[in-house]
Amino acid sequence: MQRRHRLSRSRDFEAVYRHGTSVSTRYLVLHSFPRSEDADAPPRLGLAVPKAVGNAVTRNRVKRLLREAWRGLLDELPSGRDYVLSARPGIAEPLAARGHEWLAAELGEILRKAELGR
Repeated sequence: MQRRHRLSRSRDFEAVYRHGTSVSTRYLVLHSFPRSEDADAPPRLGLAVPKAVGNAVTRNRVKRLLREAWRGLLDELPSGRDYVLSARPGIAEPLAARGHEWLAAELGEILRKAELGR
């Protein structure tokens, strides 16, 4: 994922958490926040994978697969929004068993929930 599509500063994460809306599924929580200053800019994503998900190798694998699945959905996302995607404990097992297609379906489901909530 390119640098311009990522959230990296803690104040950007804080803005999404404080002022945004959230939806969740069994394994993921998606926080979203519309940016008023860059309404035409591409959507940005920040990832939060807590230690409860697993050791460093597991967390990095989950993050890598989340970024890959997100990259496939970039064309469908509205511009000018920031997203923080948080993984919940327990995501590593079904991800290892079911793979990338399952994760892409989970992301699609949570994005549909976010669209219905607006």
